[in-house]
Amino acid sequence: MHLELVSIIVDEYDPAIAFFTDVLGFELVEDSPATSTHHGTPKRWVVVRPPGARTGILLARADGERQSAAVGHQAAGRVGFFLRVDDFDAHYRRMHEAGVEFVGEPRSEPYGMVVVFVDIAGNRWDLLGPGGGQPGGDGGQDQ
Repeated sequence: MHLELVSIIVDEYDPAIAFFTDVLGFELVEDSPATSTHHGTPKRWVVVRPPGARTGILLARADGERQSAAVGHQAAGRVGFFLRVDDFDAHYRRMHEAGVEFVGEPRSEPYGMVVVFVDIAGNRWDLLGPGGGQPGGDGGQDQ
C-alpha cells in the first residue's frame, strides 16, 4: 500500500506546472485532457512529483466559488506540505533566486534545516534539509 496522490487546488494549470517543475524541480508525470467539470469548464489531469518519488500531486484547477475560496488555504494557514531535499542550501538558493516567498529565515532543528515557503497557490510548505527525526517544532504554526 502507498499514498499515490494528494491534490492541491490551483487557480490555473500552466503557472502551477511551471512553479512545481521549474522552481521546485518536480517532474511533470501527466498532463491529459479530462472530463469537463460540473460547470462545463474543460479540465486536465495534471500530476507532478519529485524525481524518484511514488507519491504525486494532482494540480486541480478550482471549479466554482467554493473551490476558488480554498486556493491557498488547504491547511488553514498552517504548513500542510513538507518537501525534504538532500541539498538544503542549493534548493533554498535556487528557490530564493526564483522569487519564492519565504516566511522567516532558515533555521536548524533536531530534524534538520527548515524554512517555510509559500507555493504558487498560497499554501505553506516546510523545505527540509537532511536530518534525523520528524518535523514538528513550530514550522507548522501560523507565523
